[in-house]
Amino acid sequence: MILYDYCRSSAAYRVRIALNLKGLAYEQVPVNLLKAEQRGEENLARNPQGLVPSLDDNGEMLNQSLTMCEYLDEAYPETLQLLPSDVLERARVRSLAQLIACDIHPVNNLRILKYLVSEFGVSDEQKTAWYQHWVQEGFAALERALADSDQTGKFCHGDDPTLADVLLVPQVFNANRFKVDMSVYPTIARIADACNELKAFADAHPDLQPGD
Repeated sequence: MILYDYCRSSAAYRVRIALNLKGLAYEQVPVNLLKAEQRGEENLARNPQGLVPSLDDNGEMLNQSLTMCEYLDEAYPETLQLLPSDVLERARVRSLAQLIACDIHPVNNLRILKYLVSEFGVSDEQKTAWYQHWVQEGFAALERALADSDQTGKFCHGDDPTLADVLLVPQVFNANRFKVDMSVYPTIARIADACNELKAFADAHPDLQPGD
């Protein structure tokens, strides 16, 4: 299994965590976004959007991080499951994960931030304010969803990590990079800390990956 990723890509970070949680061996091939390697022909052949990550599993190429995570769950059911077996619990985990993947991450990823600078001339301060605004909007809703539910345990759903935690940790990492005040999201911060105590999450940290 080969993961084409970039160390600070939130989407790639998710897939690294998922692979680690499931105990699957994989090779990493860095694709440097800061050097625009994602737009090169080699990466476009893997991923027509010119994005990362891409996952090659025995010659089958997969794109989109959530798809990869769910594929790993279905293709390797004998390992830890990222989604609960109960249909309603599974829906809750997906809802929490998609709040991050669909409502926070897309407006804050690198290509959006670069576009704000190149096309609209926003300053670093304005770019940071943009990032913080959308994280704060999403985290406020996520905090309520987690704090108000008796299904929240040590992790987002119960006492074992799920797909929701896989999505949460990279987003908290980025929120810290952009100096979002996490003290107003105590449940999110508590869960992220619990996740990062696990080797599967710690080993996926951007600072420990190949590339720069």
